[in-house]
Amino acid sequence: MKRLAVATILALWVSCLSFAAIAAPKYVGGAPMYDSKTIVENAVNSRDHTTLVAAVKAAGLVDALSGPGPFTVFAPVNAAFAALPAGTVDTLLKPENKATLVKILTAHVAAGSWTYDDLLAKAKEAGGSWAFKTLSGDTLTAVAKGDRVYIVDEGGGVARITVADVTQSNGVIQVVNKVLLPK
Repeated sequence: MKRLAVATILALWVSCLSFAAIAAPKYVGGAPMYDSKTIVENAVNSRDHTTLVAAVKAAGLVDALSGPGPFTVFAPVNAAFAALPAGTVDTLLKPENKATLVKILTAHVAAGSWTYDDLLAKAKEAGGSWAFKTLSGDTLTAVAKGDRVYIVDEGGGVARITVADVTQSNGVIQVVNKVLLPK
């Protein structure tokens, strides 16, 4: 009887821990990312994505990325934008460069909601790399190296997914360490 009571208590404790782990939001840029909010509603709170948010606003993509989706967004951090040649971001944010900015940003978004494991499995099933279209019409390639997934743009630029599976109400964010550039 005592063993049954201990086993029951342990089972309840493990269940509570499992539920807490499932219910707890991921943190990106110091902010919780709630799966009940849209991509934009969450991204505006991440201090690691202030440049991306400014670019999305300048490109007029807030409504599109707040829509029902689902979307997979490969979201570059501020340091990825800072690594671009000097003046690039300032130039892209100018109204006369809106079309180019839209092209670059939509090259980071794919229709569908793909987890890290989805990307890894698709790449492995395809022999190590899997190409897919973005909303811009450009191609990104998920490359599997062991249990890691890298995203390669059309010019050969390689981004590593640094924070995976940030679930949103309208898709998923995969945080990346490089800006992916279309041709």
